[in-house]
Amino acid sequence: MPLLYSFGKITVGNAMILGWRPRVEGLENIPKSGGAIFASNHLSVADELFLGATVPRHLAFWAKSDYFDGTGLRGRFNRFIMEGLGAIRVDRSGGRAALGAFDAAIPALKAGDMVVVYPEGTRSPDGKLYRGRTGAARLAVGAGVPIIPVGVIGTEKIQPIGQPYPKLVGWGKATIKFGKPIEAAGRPDDRTALRVLTDEVMAEIQKLTGQEYVSRYAPTKPQKDDDPAA
Repeated sequence: MPLLYSFGKITVGNAMILGWRPRVEGLENIPKSGGAIFASNHLSVADELFLGATVPRHLAFWAKSDYFDGTGLRGRFNRFIMEGLGAIRVDRSGGRAALGAFDAAIPALKAGDMVVVYPEGTRSPDGKLYRGRTGAARLAVGAGVPIIPVGVIGTEKIQPIGQPYPKLVGWGKATIKFGKPIEAAGRPDDRTALRVLTDEVMAEIQKLTGQEYVSRYAPTKPQKDDDPAA
């Protein structure tokens, strides 16, 4: 686990646990070693904070390339933070550059790291669960690692869209559930197979959260934490 990430778990992570007392279920489903993808619903910016606080191992999150390429003191500081946290660099200019995130994630997964993906591609605008995009399935098959479905409940009340930081709304309002791993090694990587695997993952997430499922993609209005690996 990167040193800065460990420091963050001790400080920010413990603050999240003590301040909001999230309910956590299914920790036994998290592998003690080896790579894995956490595929989660997405209700709030706080989702990443709660996942980082509750998962005992290192989670590699995505970070836009701007945080790595900045100049001056601020640019060096941002690069130090991102590299220290073990973040995966993403170029959002599209095309081949955007696929660099996958190029970076697959070796990390094969080396035993764990990566978070939000298959909906963006935060849910209304609390419903939208159709998943196939990025998580493509990554899992490419790296030969399992997908762990994750259901997050209540974080949209702790940090609603537009709220710059989590607010104290009372203890016990957030729940994080980890489902049983879905094996992806050896599965075909054609479009149909990836869609089947993605739908399987989304069905498991829906079981964990109880959200109403919408069989279309979520609106793609840009948000600063949209998942580039969707």
